[in-house]
Amino acid sequence: MLPTIGFVLLLTCTIFSNTKATQFKTYIVHLTSPETQPQDIEEWYNSFLLKVDSGSNGEPKMVYAYRHVITGFAAKMSADQAKMMENLTGGVLSVRPEGVHQLHTTRSPYFLGLSQNSGMWKDSNYGKGIIIGLLDSGITPGHPSFDDDGVPAPPSTWKGKCEVAGCNNKLIGMRSFIDGSSSIDNNGHGTHTSSTAAGNLVDNANVFGLGNGTASGMAPLAHLAMYRVCDFFGHCGGGAILAGMDAAIEDGVNVISFSIGGPYKPFYDDSMAVAAFTAIQKGIFVSCSAGNFGPFSGTVQNTAPWILTVGASTIDRRFRTSVLLGNKMLLHGESLYQPKDADHKLWPLVYPVKDGELSAWCDEGSLDHIDVKGKVVLCDMGGWTDNFAKGEVVKNAGGAAMIIAANDIIARESIAAQPHVLLASFVGHKEGVEIKKYLNSTSSPVAAILCGGTVVGLKSDPEVAFFSSRGPQSVSPGILKPDIIGPGVDILAAWSKSIDNKTETKATFNVVGGTSMSCPHLAGISALLKSAHPEWSPAAIKSALMTTASQVNQNGDPIVDERGLPADIFAIGSGHVNPPKAHEPGLVFDIQPEDYIPYLCGLGYTPTQIEIIIKKKSSCSITIPEAQLNYPSFAVTLKQGESKRYTRTVTNVGPAISSYSIRDISVPKGVHIEVVVHNDQELSFNEVQQKKTYEVTFSRDIKDKDQNGLYEQGHMTWVSGKYTVRTPFSFKFE
Repeated sequence: MLPTIGFVLLLTCTIFSNTKATQFKTYIVHLTSPETQPQDIEEWYNSFLLKVDSGSNGEPKMVYAYRHVITGFAAKMSADQAKMMENLTGGVLSVRPEGVHQLHTTRSPYFLGLSQNSGMWKDSNYGKGIIIGLLDSGITPGHPSFDDDGVPAPPSTWKGKCEVAGCNNKLIGMRSFIDGSSSIDNNGHGTHTSSTAAGNLVDNANVFGLGNGTASGMAPLAHLAMYRVCDFFGHCGGGAILAGMDAAIEDGVNVISFSIGGPYKPFYDDSMAVAAFTAIQKGIFVSCSAGNFGPFSGTVQNTAPWILTVGASTIDRRFRTSVLLGNKMLLHGESLYQPKDADHKLWPLVYPVKDGELSAWCDEGSLDHIDVKGKVVLCDMGGWTDNFAKGEVVKNAGGAAMIIAANDIIARESIAAQPHVLLASFVGHKEGVEIKKYLNSTSSPVAAILCGGTVVGLKSDPEVAFFSSRGPQSVSPGILKPDIIGPGVDILAAWSKSIDNKTETKATFNVVGGTSMSCPHLAGISALLKSAHPEWSPAAIKSALMTTASQVNQNGDPIVDERGLPADIFAIGSGHVNPPKAHEPGLVFDIQPEDYIPYLCGLGYTPTQIEIIIKKKSSCSITIPEAQLNYPSFAVTLKQGESKRYTRTVTNVGPAISSYSIRDISVPKGVHIEVVVHNDQELSFNEVQQKKTYEVTFSRDIKDKDQNGLYEQGHMTWVSGKYTVRTPFSFKFE
């Protein structure tokens, strides 16, 4: 599931009428920042449009005038007019099509170690005073998750507004940047992500009676502002995204949650990367989803180093339905549809493979000539229909129940619950193989679907979600992405309408999954950190999350992926978020906005391209390689016999008097590491906020040729008492 939404203040960004000339498209125009700010920024922007001929298609029309995220505007114009604009002298840096992006809990607070009246929730005052802005599909005012019980009035720094009725001390802003649409959510995605980040406590939250408990966002007393930048279908225009971010910055949000993804582009050509850089310049933390294109490598999105890139994991809860076969074998799966009067008897079991893959997938029309009436139908995951639609196909064909078997390419053993229209169980690939073996072993196969309700406390979690996008990244290979993983499977949170026919209540919830769900988890946790540590920069918050992340499940075993194998660094990044530890990281790797300029120069960007991102001129007098950025991880490329040396600077945010030593170093065969602390063998501090620098040299053996073209991983950990500061490494061998 993938969302994005926009919220903007009129003073920040003015929306103009747009024409619907068939050959007109929206273009983003980047301009050189003027030496002195024009008295009327819109008039100055319009002066550029006036220099472009109207032509046969009519004159270009401004759509958005930006004041913060970029120096420039969005306008409707033809391709010829865009070319004319690009060729203007005196201030035009670039003109590009806006591009279209896509949208990417009663249990998760407990699973993450957040408990009422103690620990991080208490220390951060549940996020009071922090404003989380979400760019998404809208929100549902009046939902109990957005009640303002216990929430104070917004801080005096808040400048936002509401376009529609329904705001209160919890939901303090609603604005739409979708032409002709209000900020009211008609998709559900934005409502879900908002309540995940900062929904207030709601008792007896459930879906179909499952998962019953107290629903809560990560920062339940924080404020919310919704900026709708995505339409009903989850399409999010680059111009609207910039407008939403522009407004959020002007309004005074502290954290931005951004569950949207788009094509892989250089950062200067990526609306979200450019907008996010302006946000961190203003001290605003930005959390983004990694994308839902896993388990395939190289699919991670939102990879700028100033963004927290969040992958998805499971939590220790399942909505269990089990398959009982005629041979007494019991196989566990999931479904949200578990009627109390479900018939658990054994039905004939059929695998509809007569017409090949189409019928095995239970695609539309594929069962028309197959007798499935009164039978349990086994369907393979995949094809042209999603899992929910498969249930409709089976039901319409007269099937009594359905089993969906995950395939061996994508999901494997990673499954999720869905609100099916009939009794069903979604099982893993191994379970599907067992069912097919049983089918081939008897002439009269039978099966029953048993409803198991809600099961919690599973010690094998977290696991990496099969859909969570993986590294390595291609835009800046010297930065390891994703950064971290967090809950994104079977997440119960607010929804815009009832999916279980509840008409007597506004407390409507849904269970969905995606990195869109993990992103607001991290945004809410970041709000808690910002509340507890208001002096921390966005980079410091990010470092605290990454260096304290966990690589093991609740059994103490390595976190696994959809295959049941230990997840690699490109699946989990630094690991799974651990909020209580992030609250006390000991040391942080801080980065100031100006520190990114030598990094951008090192990417080979031109001064014009860098100016688009940072909104000022740069001579690139200093250039650094990507891995030299003061990041909480390393992504290093090594040739045979090659050595590379980098520095890292850490800031003490723990006890004033403290010393850190290396207790754990792991590197692959053929790689050697040397860590040097100037004038000492340890990182020794005698005051808070004191900084220390150390050098790390990675060397590869001259004879190590067997690994050329491969990736490997490692890590190192600084330790001081209860504080552990872990830095992961990825190695590419050339």
